[in-house]
Amino acid sequence: MKPIDDITRDVIGVAMNIHRELGPGLLESVYEAILAGKLIKMGYKVDRQKPVDIHFEDLHIESAFRVDILVDDRLVVEVKSVDQIHKVHAKQLLTYLRLMHQPVGLILNFNGETMREGIGRLVNNHSDSASSAPLRD
Repeated sequence: MKPIDDITRDVIGVAMNIHRELGPGLLESVYEAILAGKLIKMGYKVDRQKPVDIHFEDLHIESAFRVDILVDDRLVVEVKSVDQIHKVHAKQLLTYLRLMHQPVGLILNFNGETMREGIGRLVNNHSDSASSAPLRD
């Protein structure tokens, strides 16, 4: 099994190439489909719009939310095409990570001038990686 940091690096590299070729301004669904397709071609298992159940106390809620992309059943990727990443986006992703018991997640905002400014990395009790990237207000 590939280390999560290698998967993260690959996803970011593909996102940067997509942004370089297509630029900002497309719908999130377009970037999501292309990113997923490229990762599948690289040999990754990719689930798009993966429904996630929630178990809370004695309740079971099926398909309570969906994550944009789940790579190799371990890396949660939220695709955005917004003017700016806000704290609410990071909180949403961190909640997904906790509920899914996943170590690392990425927010990829394709709407910036460069992809680099649109990358946020969050860590949920994962010690093999560098600390999470700061996210803007």
